[in-house]
Amino acid sequence: MKFYFPDSQDQVSPTYDFLNEEYSPHRVRQRDDKYAHEVLSKRPYHGLLVSKSIVDGSVRGSGKYTIPQRERLYRLGVEKYFRLPEGMATLGDCGAFSYINEEEPPYGVKDVVDFYEHCGFQAGVSVDHVIFHYGPTASEKTVPQKWSQRRRLSLRYAQEFIDEVRRRDNVLIPVGAAQGWSPESYADSVCQLEEMGYERIALGGMTPLRTQDILECLQMISESRQWAELHLLGITRVDSLEDFSRLGVASFDSTSPFRQSFMDDRNSYHTPGRSYTAIRVPQVDGNPSLKRKVLAGQVSQAAAKSLEREALRLLRAYDRGDSSAPLQKVLAALKEYEQLVEGERKKSRIDQYEFFLEDRPWKRCSCGLCGIHGIEVAIFRGSERNKRRGFHNLAVFADKIQDIGHLPDQED
Repeated sequence: MKFYFPDSQDQVSPTYDFLNEEYSPHRVRQRDDKYAHEVLSKRPYHGLLVSKSIVDGSVRGSGKYTIPQRERLYRLGVEKYFRLPEGMATLGDCGAFSYINEEEPPYGVKDVVDFYEHCGFQAGVSVDHVIFHYGPTASEKTVPQKWSQRRRLSLRYAQEFIDEVRRRDNVLIPVGAAQGWSPESYADSVCQLEEMGYERIALGGMTPLRTQDILECLQMISESRQWAELHLLGITRVDSLEDFSRLGVASFDSTSPFRQSFMDDRNSYHTPGRSYTAIRVPQVDGNPSLKRKVLAGQVSQAAAKSLEREALRLLRAYDRGDSSAPLQKVLAALKEYEQLVEGERKKSRIDQYEFFLEDRPWKRCSCGLCGIHGIEVAIFRGSERNKRRGFHNLAVFADKIQDIGHLPDQED
């Protein structure tokens, strides 16, 4: 089973100065900053997924790319732009969740094929429209009209998409997008896409579903599916990947391991055996809550900066094994700063920090980042640390799925 990582322009700067917290004055982001596959010791994913909505924007506004970045992607193509290693797959899609509230997708079929063609993707997903509800027993006759309209629209666009790819005699591998609201409707969409000639089919709109619902859909699909390989859009569910594979899923994509590094309050640093709570040392000048307290005269800015610097100093000294920074002293500093920033929390994080600092899992990690940066990867503070921890999580995730899908080493 292959894992694709969705791009959102996430990079780290190799020259970032953690002590002074500043970038090199000579840094050029596109030239110097690195993607996960460039800094980790092993390849963390089989392929990269890039959405048109991320690059070109959608009805909600501009995408994640600046105009120069967008022009560079179109000029160089996806493989050169991302400096992809040989053998890494590329998959394009429309980013249907970006226009989920619109009556129709904002892109036409020719626009999407142009995007895939100009960027040089190996495969591309047809234009679709997400059905954001689930009714496992509902039929075509009983569901709200909008649900059936979106499924029919997705199938119509899928037919136009594969026809356009064939007309252009394009090397692009067409991937049909299947939408549904139940096991029966998803299975019917897959059957229709196979009749159109699709050999790869992406199942969309399943992100909000329970794992059991996804399995029930896959089970019904497997009973009628003939040959097409399935891709799960936006789904991880590590514990169920073997079941997914058994039911015909050949690939999936997700940002979950990466996003947990800064979105999950408790499980933000992953290891093969357990997850830990990253150590929060927020920047005085960058924390909105603390800035409001300073401006209101409730907190002394000088005192806050002093506690911030002391917490960082003790963490680094502890990481070095300095006897002047025993664990309890480090925890006391962290607690004092936590109380200043957040007040008396109902549930302090200090106990979680203690487990993390006692275990020091970054000392045993071979991801390629922890060995270089040490405890900096374990600190929840600013994008350079948080993204490195996200890349570390991707490396751990790659190891977890080795038995399901082979991730070749960088030199392979």
